[in-house]
Amino acid sequence: MKYVLLVIVALAVGAGAWYVLRDDAPPSSAGQAGGVGAFGGFGGGQEVPLVTVEPVRQQELSETVEAIGTAMANESVTLTAKVTDTVRSVEFEDGDFVEQGDILVQLTNQEEEALLAEAEANLDDAATQLRRLEDLAAQELAPRSELDIARSRAAAAEARLDSVVARLSDRLIRAPFSGVLGFRDVSPGTLVQPSTPITTLDDISTIKLDFTVPETFFGVMTPGSTVIARSASYPGREFEGVVRTIGSRVDPVTRAFPVRAHIPNEDGALRPGMLLTVEVVTQTRMALVVPEGSVFQIQDRAYVYRVGPDRIAHQQQIQIGGRRFGIVEVTAGLEEGNLVVSEGIVKLREGARVRFSGDEQEVSDSATSRPRPASVSG
Repeated sequence: MKYVLLVIVALAVGAGAWYVLRDDAPPSSAGQAGGVGAFGGFGGGQEVPLVTVEPVRQQELSETVEAIGTAMANESVTLTAKVTDTVRSVEFEDGDFVEQGDILVQLTNQEEEALLAEAEANLDDAATQLRRLEDLAAQELAPRSELDIARSRAAAAEARLDSVVARLSDRLIRAPFSGVLGFRDVSPGTLVQPSTPITTLDDISTIKLDFTVPETFFGVMTPGSTVIARSASYPGREFEGVVRTIGSRVDPVTRAFPVRAHIPNEDGALRPGMLLTVEVVTQTRMALVVPEGSVFQIQDRAYVYRVGPDRIAHQQQIQIGGRRFGIVEVTAGLEEGNLVVSEGIVKLREGARVRFSGDEQEVSDSATSRPRPASVSG
């Protein structure tokens, strides 16, 4: 009797399972309410997937040429002396900013100062003699020849004075332009010669950026093109400039040509010798773009999920152009304003109904703002 009961129970369980799993079983109420489920209409009781959608939009894209360049100062010089003499005084410190004409170093000049005093005295005497003879000549009391001799002597005295002043000026080392000084290499008492370096001076208000570009881009590289430079010293910062000069020759060995750009550097962040990565903007245009995360590949074809007003997702084949910082250019297959799924595409299949990520918040907001019925007291 025990075995008969076990057989009856097993048959009952099997019949129940067959009834539940059979193909023509009636759909659940949840499936009737949900319509087409996720994964292309699999069981109606499955939850409709939640996705994020974004519209296809127009955006300005730039065609760029990438290179690596070296920064140089707008003006740069190693200061030296014009004459051989000893340093009398140093008028600057390492790294000072100086204006054009500032005195940096004075050389010994006692002899020149004595010659200057002598030349000034001679010029004063010659000028006095000239004025006296001019007064006499005006009264016709002095011959014209003596007046001419006095004038010649005064001019010669003035020339000798100018010569001494020039020699004194050679012993004053001045800044030829405004800029930043480097380290000083001399001290008071140092014997300097015209070949002795004293310090360096760089004008870094504008940086010259030199780089080379492959020959294939010669036709699109033009003066005035925008340049975006980046340095490893300043992560996330961009330095914008313009192409100033295109090299006149292509190197026959490297098949590249030189380009020079100018970058404003008012805060002095860039320094000569820095290595910079360069992007030259050669062309800008408007194009249709979608988020990079919305595009997926099937073999060698690109697709997106396009969502219509009925909130049904359809695979849409597209033609893509370039990729730029999280976006993909679409050249065919979509129109501006089309909605594409940007997040949640792994949960989708062709024909799947979707929910938007903002739906829950809208429902919550509407429930919160719905007026409550007024209570009626009996």
